[in-house]
Amino acid sequence: MTESSLEDQAVTQPRQPIAIIGGGLMGAGIAQIFAAAGHQVKVFEPNAEVRAGVLDRVRDVLKLVSGDPATVDRITVVDNMAEAVADAFYVTEAAPERLDLKRAIFAQLETLAPRTAILASNTSVIPITRIAEGLATPDRVVGTHWWNPPYLVPLVEVVQAANTSAATIDTTMALLRGIGKKPAHVKKDLPGFVANRLQHALWREAIAMVAEGICDAATLDDCVKSSFGLRLPVLGPLENADLVGLDLTLDIHKTIIPELDRHAGPHEFLEKLVAEGKLGFKSGEGFRRWTKPEIEAVRVRLINHLVAARQKTP
Repeated sequence: MTESSLEDQAVTQPRQPIAIIGGGLMGAGIAQIFAAAGHQVKVFEPNAEVRAGVLDRVRDVLKLVSGDPATVDRITVVDNMAEAVADAFYVTEAAPERLDLKRAIFAQLETLAPRTAILASNTSVIPITRIAEGLATPDRVVGTHWWNPPYLVPLVEVVQAANTSAATIDTTMALLRGIGKKPAHVKKDLPGFVANRLQHALWREAIAMVAEGICDAATLDDCVKSSFGLRLPVLGPLENADLVGLDLTLDIHKTIIPELDRHAGPHEFLEKLVAEGKLGFKSGEGFRRWTKPEIEAVRVRLINHLVAARQKTP
């Protein structure tokens, strides 16, 4: 789906004032998507250096995805939260993953934003009910977990907290569909929601197998990318189970489930790597060693794959 098709799809949708709290990687990307669909967007960013770079980052992404350069004209970056949310219809918080920080932000938003404004959090793992705890208007608080990069990954998990109203869910789902996203209603509020729980369950088993010497990291990644990874864009795990038959699935589970990793917390192998300063791309070594050209090649392959996938999306 192209940037122009996003705007075409938004023609029948009301264009509302949108506020984004946080102008980092995710905040700027979310602002871009709303602006591309015709909404006026205000971004609040307290850090002067980050604030100064928001519009340039949006321009760079627009070039990458062949977007309309005029999109950036619908984005205003401010250093005052009250100014950003004063007339907002919908507010998305995109601050760092710290519960205390998010709770403090939502306490301010509840006072500063109009009572009718929906207050959404882009947290990737923190239960929304914890963020909304103590608020006077938790009915309008909802989780909207966007995936990185937000301008290329269509999914947004819409997380219903303990006190989120049905109207808040319905309005959020409609708004996200109207800007070309694929919202998924998560009906139970628990850490990691749906997709991250699945992703990290896979990572847990992958780390355990490498730690046990079953194979090295490169081999494990190849096993995923060259087998069931090829099917995932068109065949989800439960579709696959139905395809092969639940009787066969049950028989397989009787053998494999007892053998899967049972770590209740992070694997000690992962903790050891971090303690040794082996942090992945940022340090040049994690599960594997990485040169700068190899790192750049991975990033380019990922972006090209996501761009091609988006262009095929009906």
